[in-house]
Amino acid sequence: MKLQKKKHVFMAALLAGLLLGGCQQEKEKAMMVQGPVEVDVVTVQPQSVELQVELPGRTAPFRVAEVRPQVNGIIQKRLFVEGSEVTAGQLLYQIDPAVYQARVDSAVASLARARAVEQSARLKAERYRVLVKTKSVSELDQIEIEASWKQAIADVAAAEAALNSARIDLEYTRVTAPISGRIGKSMISEGALVTAQQSTALATIQQLDPLYVDVTQSSMELLKLKKDLSAGVIAGGDMAKQQVRILLEDGSEYGETGSLEFSDVTVDQTTGGVTLRAIIANPHRDLLPGMFVRARIVSGLKEDAILVPAASISRNSKGQAVLLLVNSESKVENRIIESGRNIGEKVMVNDGLKGGEMVITAGLQKVRQGSAVHAVEHHTPLVGKVTGKTQQAASVVHVE
Repeated sequence: MKLQKKKHVFMAALLAGLLLGGCQQEKEKAMMVQGPVEVDVVTVQPQSVELQVELPGRTAPFRVAEVRPQVNGIIQKRLFVEGSEVTAGQLLYQIDPAVYQARVDSAVASLARARAVEQSARLKAERYRVLVKTKSVSELDQIEIEASWKQAIADVAAAEAALNSARIDLEYTRVTAPISGRIGKSMISEGALVTAQQSTALATIQQLDPLYVDVTQSSMELLKLKKDLSAGVIAGGDMAKQQVRILLEDGSEYGETGSLEFSDVTVDQTTGGVTLRAIIANPHRDLLPGMFVRARIVSGLKEDAILVPAASISRNSKGQAVLLLVNSESKVENRIIESGRNIGEKVMVNDGLKGGEMVITAGLQKVRQGSAVHAVEHHTPLVGKVTGKTQQAASVVHVE
């Protein structure tokens, strides 16, 4: 009985093995009949690429003026609306002028007295010049009279200066806007006592049109850019006066185009960055001081750039970038490349690839080195302009 059971088990196992073997053979035959695997490819061609750097920064007012009193007194009136536009010379505050008006009146009286004394001294001096010729007065008396007259002239000049100073102080009771721009909140109200050159500003005016954009670029990236320009790797000139485009915090592009004003000559020791300053029009006051933005600045032009889809690049065990190509024999070839900047969904290839070669973009998991494939050209023409960021310095390239 036991022997019969063992015989049945053996027969079942043998039958299962024959079935599995038959399936495997059928599968291999099907694969042999299938032939070359169909893959999508793109034939790469050199093209001109406008390189840009995209740098973070913040906006800053074109001019800033803190309004401060230049005389002591009580604020009588505030004559502006907080947050409004003001023009240079516009009256903002009125300080009580009574004391300063009295000083002006006193200085006017002092000047009149000094002029009267000067006139008397002048007439007396003229008379003594005549009398000294007839020996009616001594020469000593005549010299003393001349000196008294000159002293009276000096007193008149001093009185005129005092009057001018009093008038200036009286004018300072009218606190006016030093520049045109938007004024912020008032730090004092009517009835407050203010003092000359006090530390607290009465208000702050900021000129918002145009506006500065201060950005920071890595000194390493700046040095690399200069080396590439000098070596002819990329074409371009001085970055000064280059056009600047602004990206807002929500990712949208600002409607106005600015220009690069200057690049600082000192590297910040704490950040290792160099400050670049751009100026941009702000007619509608869409930009406000202190906003975080990103500035796109043209840095050069690469004439023979090679671009490949980012999805076609893989990494080997050493971390090297690898492409799968279709060679002249319609077989798959692994190619190690040096990848560069990311450009949206494309990557610039610095070395290891040349124009006219076919890069596999789809079906990578179905093929391997040496596999025979059927290449289907996948056309992805560039329409308009394509931009993207670099991995290291957030640089951007602009493809025409």
